[in-house]
Amino acid sequence: MSAGKELWDAIYQALISNSALLALVDGIHDKAPKEPWKAKNAYISRGPFYGVADDADCIFGQEITAQIDIWSRKPNRWSMDDMIAEVRRALHEKELPLADMSSATLQVRLWRNLDDPDPTTQHGVVQIVALIEEAAS
Repeated sequence: MSAGKELWDAIYQALISNSALLALVDGIHDKAPKEPWKAKNAYISRGPFYGVADDADCIFGQEITAQIDIWSRKPNRWSMDDMIAEVRRALHEKELPLADMSSATLQVRLWRNLDDPDPTTQHGVVQIVALIEEAAS
């Protein structure tokens, strides 16, 4: 399994384990569904991932930057700030176990609350840097 897929699976598990976050959103998706808007008027989807090698002596590693996108049609920006805060709480400074890789240490490096071109939609962005150590073969 790719490091990116393993990382997304671990991030997804961390997000769905946060009950305060789940109270604010309708769902968390790898890719937004065709009809994402439900009763809570908010959902989370996986954004772009990119990586670079981060090897050290006898250790193969990767640094992956992962973007988590939060979408909301709630009537104010403060609700987006609350969702961003819960994503940060779920992921910042966490060490997540991975199946094929050794581990991933996460750090939230950037978050933004943006107006979407659609005037009824807010877009939150949380970028996480994950340092992944590959398991010894």
